[in-house]
Amino acid sequence: MFEKIFRIKESGSTVRREIIAGLVTFMTMAYIIFVNPAILGDQEKGAGMDFGAVMLATCASAAFATLLMGFVARYPIALAPGMGLNAFFSYEICGHMGVPWPIALGVVFMSGAIFTLLTIARIRELIIRAIPRSLKFSIAAGIGVFIAFIGLEHAGIVVDHPETLVQLGNLRAPGTLVAIAGIALIAALMAARIRGAILIGIVVTGIIAVLGGVARTPGDVTGVFGLPQISEPAAFKLNIAGVFKNLHIYLAPILILLFFDMFDTIGTLIGVSEQAGFLDEEGRLPRVNQALLADSVGTMVGAVAGTSTVTSYIESAAGVSEGGRTGFANVVTALLFVAAIFFYPVVKLFGEYDFVTAPALVMVGVLMMRNIAKIKWGDITDAIPAFLTVTLMPLTFSIANGLAIGFISYPIVKVLGGKAREVHWLVYILGALFALRYVFL
Repeated sequence: MFEKIFRIKESGSTVRREIIAGLVTFMTMAYIIFVNPAILGDQEKGAGMDFGAVMLATCASAAFATLLMGFVARYPIALAPGMGLNAFFSYEICGHMGVPWPIALGVVFMSGAIFTLLTIARIRELIIRAIPRSLKFSIAAGIGVFIAFIGLEHAGIVVDHPETLVQLGNLRAPGTLVAIAGIALIAALMAARIRGAILIGIVVTGIIAVLGGVARTPGDVTGVFGLPQISEPAAFKLNIAGVFKNLHIYLAPILILLFFDMFDTIGTLIGVSEQAGFLDEEGRLPRVNQALLADSVGTMVGAVAGTSTVTSYIESAAGVSEGGRTGFANVVTALLFVAAIFFYPVVKLFGEYDFVTAPALVMVGVLMMRNIAKIKWGDITDAIPAFLTVTLMPLTFSIANGLAIGFISYPIVKVLGGKAREVHWLVYILGALFALRYVFL
């Protein structure tokens, strides 16, 4: 049955490998189960939504969208409410603008509806097909650096500094020592070409943390099973009529959510697909329309469930690095999101310690950086946009910013280099739109 639906053997994978990939993907993105409710539940500056309701919506929307991606597009790319997008929802729309969260959910739904229309019209697919190969490779490499930076930050190896922005953290801190041990372990397992190296590394790192007294043992929590306590439900509370009533006010946030999600998704799809070898000889992604549809419909369902914009997760690269090649890995990831609802006390326990999953993020970044060798560095008109894309993703802490600067600089450098004909007409338009975004937004 699995072979008929997901074509596992045809993809060069096995059921065991897909299960491991699904587990790894879940473990590297499970932090959203706790971070998203905290951001949307901020009573002082944010949306002030019920923590338990958002946690339930987070798991439900992630499971639905991930299954949709797995069955329709058959890619091992998981989805969940996006970081950055949830902060914009809570602190900008609800906090700064003072929009009630039910109407804000209506704004998210409207942006998702537009996503869907653009997908059906194949406009987003056209955008992906027009992206030059040098930018595709630099996007994948840049995302790798971005992921590694997040992992180093979670590990406490890199910390902020008021003057130099970043600095080396306290390497003697217990959590940092655990993370360093995890990085070394995963590196050793990968060097030995042991399948499931990242998953094994995460599990062993967690055990080290518990045995070393850095993390609390399961006995420190009350019970193992438990559902989130919900005082104010968020499901089916979206107010679309309120959006249409003052569309002139909400049009800007709708377009901003649309804009950022669209290009974050494109960046993630390209990065993970390049890592997995899904792109064809011309650098195109088969079934890209189905993949984009899973993202847009996931956003609409997420708004109905009671959470911010749902998007594809770059952490899926962790599962891909473990050999995940089909949508069956997504089935595993989705089931774990559902299970997380019922094991809330235990999930919360492990979700408190970023240094346990940090080593996986660092090593995934190492794997994705291999794409940088495929860029034609000898051609300066390819090298400059690629360099800016790779460096600005982590330096601005935004995949979208790296994408934007890459698209703006690529046509400019090509024209100055006398190679204007090498640029697809759509890249000129995208470069102009990105530039206008920085001018007016």
